[in-house]
Amino acid sequence: MKHYGSIEALKPLVGESIGTSDWLVVDQHRINQFADSTGDHQWIHVDVERARSGPFGVPIAHGFLTLSLMPAFLETAFEVRGIGSALNYGLDKVRFVAPVPVNSSLRAQFRLVEWEPLGTSGAQIKVEMIVEINGQSKPACVAESIMRFFC
Repeated sequence: MKHYGSIEALKPLVGESIGTSDWLVVDQHRINQFADSTGDHQWIHVDVERARSGPFGVPIAHGFLTLSLMPAFLETAFEVRGIGSALNYGLDKVRFVAPVPVNSSLRAQFRLVEWEPLGTSGAQIKVEMIVEINGQSKPACVAESIMRFFC
């Protein structure tokens, strides 16, 4: 995990990597919990037997499950100290590039795309998150997240 002493410490890092998360396993239990939470019980995610004869040979994680792991990835990728609060302001481009087979290990690389001051009390940053699948060349997801940090 990378540590930054303040939100201002990120400003000169626009265009650079600011952290990489730990690996996280996406197992069938997690996929089923996500399906229950969202109501998306499509067979390709939750029906193990049927998925064996499907296009991927195993169940795959929901794309939105992969995206929703962003907070877990952020937790182990980098920390900005001296922050009073942080808000998820939104997302720009999101792409689900490759399917995530059940029991895959994922991690995220974060690159700082933009840094803008929010008055004198903080900053808004945009980070590109690239979710890697261990052992695969294509990423699972590429997304741009906009976050606001307040001192």
